Amino acid sequence: MSPTIQHFTTTKGVKITRDAANDPVSSPIFSPLPVNTGLFINNEFVAAKDGKTLDTVNPSNGKVIAKVSEAGPEDVDLAVHAAEKAYNDVWSKTSGKTRSRLMHKLADILESHAEELAQIETLDNGKGISFSRGFDVAELIQCFRYYAGWADKIHGKVIDTEGAFSFTRHEPIGVCGAIIPWNFPLLMLAWKIAPALATGNTVVLKTSELTPLSGLKFASLVAEAGFPPGVINIITGYGPRAGDALARHSKVGKIAFTGSTNVGRLVMKAAAESNLKKVTLELGGKSPNIIFDDADLDEAVKWAHHGIFFNHGQTCCAGSRVYVQEGVYDEFLKRFSKISRDTKIGDPFDEGNFQGPQVSETQYNRIMSYIEHGIKEGAKVATGGKRHGTEGYFIEPTVFTDVKEDMKIMQEEIFGPVVAVAKFKTLEEVIEKAHLTEYGLAAAVFTQNVTKALEVSALLKAGTVWVNCVNQLDYNTPFGGYRQSGFGRENGKYALDNYTQIKTVKVNLTRSTRST
Repeated sequence: MSPTIQHFTTTKGVKITRDAANDPVSSPIFSPLPVNTGLFINNEFVAAKDGKTLDTVNPSNGKVIAKVSEAGPEDVDLAVHAAEKAYNDVWSKTSGKTRSRLMHKLADILESHAEELAQIETLDNGKGISFSRGFDVAELIQCFRYYAGWADKIHGKVIDTEGAFSFTRHEPIGVCGAIIPWNFPLLMLAWKIAPALATGNTVVLKTSELTPLSGLKFASLVAEAGFPPGVINIITGYGPRAGDALARHSKVGKIAFTGSTNVGRLVMKAAAESNLKKVTLELGGKSPNIIFDDADLDEAVKWAHHGIFFNHGQTCCAGSRVYVQEGVYDEFLKRFSKISRDTKIGDPFDEGNFQGPQVSETQYNRIMSYIEHGIKEGAKVATGGKRHGTEGYFIEPTVFTDVKEDMKIMQEEIFGPVVAVAKFKTLEEVIEKAHLTEYGLAAAVFTQNVTKALEVSALLKAGTVWVNCVNQLDYNTPFGGYRQSGFGRENGKYALDNYTQIKTVKVNLTRSTRST
């Protein structure tokens, strides 16, 4: 059973409590578990200036968990000025060694609160508790530790030039803004904040209005770690008000956005219309998963299942288009349909369940409309296609066959547990089909032929290509897209470039000639 909640007498927070009679012992709920629901600005939780709040909803039952302060443009301005002051007065003068120490300390504190963070993530987002623990929270902690190691290693180069001593400095940008989505709230927070801090920037981050609670719990641990006021600011609000204000703010020197391609265009436009700030965008995907005749079929089936149904299909790099070579198509479809039908769906706090609810009623309705549209266009439902249960936003894992490349379900990102399986004959044919969308975020290849795997990996226009696996993300390997899946790379050393600017310094070594 999902945890229940008690409201504080103030408007700033809630307490999540355990229903001891129903919660499984393997999934303990801390009682009480305070989560402050104000705006975290300058190391303090405050109400929105206009007093507005928004509801965050438990997707397992559609009930309101808590009211959260909703940031507007005035609140964004306060957060940005707090970040600017912190940068000018303290953070720009803080050594990499000290930044590293603070980030390591924060990682230790996050680890001590790992179970609480996992419970909050599952409650607010609906993802399975085992995934919240083993992936989201674990990667959050590792990401901060990884970038803590980079904090004292940001440096330029000496360049041999005639007549001058020339060197470069890799300097922080200043105030960085971040707008994150609802599918991986803690993970996306880490991917934005950790490299920004390591390179010496301060941050204003806007959580999704659908899943704000884990980010706010994270915020409560920032001051405990010893970060100066204003270095990290976390607010919640809607995109058209808070997100647009952050992207347009003239004091923000860089904006990082993860979300849909359409909203990414709006963020880029807002950034261009204000101060031409630096922009990185990680956007949508419609990733092809290519399975050749010589693949290990058992492994291909298992990975294809994980590739689309992990996180309930709410993954930008999900393998939502599966292309299977004709020699193994029938057998693959038989096995894949069975494993999809057998997927355990239900209460995300039950560790036996693989798939929980979609994040919101809006998202549920959107996915169901795609399923209906696919059927109308003539695609065949091999399994699934219906609501699961009578409460919450659960959808059966859905497998389509008999699809055509111009169908809506083949062209548009559904962001749910819906996959299309198609047949192909030759390598050349499948490469052509793989590129028949506007996206280029990721792709997967299944074959036991190393030469073929490397050949196809080189041909695919995608930011990540997985070979004999899908959806394997790590804090130390870069992630980002080609084409309309965005630009810039997150994770690994490559992400540091997003948060630095390069200065060239040239010292004249030649003597000028003067007449006497």
